[in-house]
Amino acid sequence: MDYFCPFRILCLLWLLLIPGTHQLQSSQTQVLQQLRKHLEYPKPLEVWNDYSGDLCNIQSSLQLSLVCEDNSVTELKIMGEGTDKVSKFDGFPILNQTLSSDFSIDSFFTTLSRLTNLKALSLISLGIWGPLSDKIHRLYSLESLDLSANFLYGSIPPKISAMAKLQILTLDGNFFNDTVPNWFDSLYNLTILSLKNNQLKGPFPFSICKIKTLTALALSHNNISGKLPNLGSLTSLHVLDLRENQIDSELPVMPKGLVTVLLSKNSFDGEIPEEYGELNQLQHLDLSFNFLQRTPPASLFSLPNISYLNLASNMLSGSLPYRLDCGGVLGYVDISTNKLTGGLPSCLRTTSDKRVIKVGGNCLSVDTQHQHPESYCENVRIKKESGSGVKAIVVLIGVIIGIVIFMALLAFGLLILFRRYCQRGSSEQHLLPKAVQENSITGFSSELLANARFISQAAKLGTQGVPTYRLFSIEELKEATNNFDQSTFLGEGSIGKIYKGKLENGTYVAIRCLALFKRDSIRNLKLRLDLLSKLRHPHLVCLLGHCIDGGERDDSTVNRVFLIYEYVPNGSLHTYISEDSEKILKWSERLAVLIGIAKAVHFLHTGIIPGFLNNRLKANNILLDEHRIAKLSDYGLSIITKEIDKLEVGLKLQMTKIEDDVYSFGFILLEMLVGPTAARRGESYLLNEMASFSSQDSRRRIVDPVVLSTCSQESLSIVISITNKCISTESSTRPSFEDVLWNLQYASQVQATADGDQRPDVATQP
Repeated sequence: MDYFCPFRILCLLWLLLIPGTHQLQSSQTQVLQQLRKHLEYPKPLEVWNDYSGDLCNIQSSLQLSLVCEDNSVTELKIMGEGTDKVSKFDGFPILNQTLSSDFSIDSFFTTLSRLTNLKALSLISLGIWGPLSDKIHRLYSLESLDLSANFLYGSIPPKISAMAKLQILTLDGNFFNDTVPNWFDSLYNLTILSLKNNQLKGPFPFSICKIKTLTALALSHNNISGKLPNLGSLTSLHVLDLRENQIDSELPVMPKGLVTVLLSKNSFDGEIPEEYGELNQLQHLDLSFNFLQRTPPASLFSLPNISYLNLASNMLSGSLPYRLDCGGVLGYVDISTNKLTGGLPSCLRTTSDKRVIKVGGNCLSVDTQHQHPESYCENVRIKKESGSGVKAIVVLIGVIIGIVIFMALLAFGLLILFRRYCQRGSSEQHLLPKAVQENSITGFSSELLANARFISQAAKLGTQGVPTYRLFSIEELKEATNNFDQSTFLGEGSIGKIYKGKLENGTYVAIRCLALFKRDSIRNLKLRLDLLSKLRHPHLVCLLGHCIDGGERDDSTVNRVFLIYEYVPNGSLHTYISEDSEKILKWSERLAVLIGIAKAVHFLHTGIIPGFLNNRLKANNILLDEHRIAKLSDYGLSIITKEIDKLEVGLKLQMTKIEDDVYSFGFILLEMLVGPTAARRGESYLLNEMASFSSQDSRRRIVDPVVLSTCSQESLSIVISITNKCISTESSTRPSFEDVLWNLQYASQVQATADGDQRPDVATQP
């Protein structure tokens, strides 16, 4: 027995060491449970309830990932549950409200900083609100940080610059509203910087040009202004996304390795540099909606890897070379709404399943139905030259002042400087209005409508649990409606009669009957129905299928078409905002309805290419289901009836602009503010009343009493402000639907905070 004594002692000592290791793991577990409490017990963390084992052993999911090494947490990823918001957060869900007023962001990050070995942190759509705590820098081991789709505001803390190991920084979809920091070069390991969809302002930070490791830079949908520096030093950069800012400069030098360049909806001017035709890795280039001039470089079209080229809505002029070559993988080209003249190169003259071409709104000698006369482009050129004369005079004055200041310069140098400024002055276009995009769905070819690869991932929204789109027979519909008996008639929609039907399986449906012109061929109609069938969103009344009556062959013509929708039993929005309604919606509920419809319309505009515009937005077309979830009906019908095709090319085609939906939505906002009784007095009355919304007395006089009794003044003011912008008589000053949506969500956040402050303290209850 004495022989085994030393062995037993060693075993006992080894066992004594185990509690120390377990204690370290317990401390990490305790931190995780405290974080769960800070986040007010989000649904993704329900798997931690009463779990007695090691939390690191729980299987990872899309909503939750926890990785541990050496009894320490090294990776924590939590994604909240909400409604998809594709354009803002790349498919990440977003909550419509923040954490409660009890949440302390400073305390949260103090607790979080105890996970000292954390390398990857992702907290997406959890309702985290407040200015981002500078205690974040205590996570000195962090290599990846993603706080997207929350409610963070103010400035980005400078102490983040001390996180030297950081490789990925993503703060998309928040409310940061200070200037863009200029200390990013301190993060010398940074590969991805994404600050999209905030309210950041000020100039583009020059320090970014010093980050040699940067592969992706996304600053789109902010308020960044001024000039862009030379970006050629970013030799590792593959993706550049600066869309929808206020950048006002010529196009900068670009690094050779770029794959994706997105610069649309800024104020870039001057010519497209010839050097862009040497970006041989480039696959996707979008320079649309700027003020670019002259003829685009022919080499852009023949880049070996270019597949998407969008130069629409600029001031490009001149003629493209007849022998222009197009790259072998070029699948989408948009040069519409410019001032191009002459013929069209052969590689751009035809569309197919492999290549989609948009050329409308120019002065080309092809497709004259969608082209302006050549005099239109010449007249615009004359206006531009006369308007730029003022600019040339200003520049000339600057040159003269420069001559006085720099008297020592040689005459030859002065002449060169003078000529340079004169040429720049003659190319200025800021005195010209930005061209209107010709984007009517009915203006696209049937080949594009048939090309399903132009349907974005956003079309997959809300498809879970939705029946598959299918064809119905006329006999099936007659049986469902008792041969369209008058008792099943629901009324007249914006287009066509609507009947209620009951299918063989017991499902109730709404059936819309449309009478069409016989000039519509079966083939064209099927292509358009195919596009409409792909629209799926939680806030759209679901289209279940269709029935074509009057022809079977592809070359025949059509008498009637029936569209079969899900039946929404609880009526339109009017039922819930009428003064005599027992179900009348309070302010927070009205905001939820407005947010849902705004998401649906934003999806129609951007979730599919080409977008569905001019959706006949009216309160009557907003339905509420049994859970009071808002659903938009009567969308996208213009491509079926082809009514918009009857409009003349020119000003009438502009009626399909996105701004029309914004304007119509503005009156829906007004109706939610004042109620249907006041709304029935007409648009003129409401427009006059909006001018007096600024005073409290006027608000009390016109705003719906239910709204006044259930809203916070700050939340109400936000909605009144965005409503004013939506119904502006100047279409150029109206906000995008993205801006409308975010203002409504912010108003909802403010209201939720106010409602939380008014709740009685549970701790004081008996």
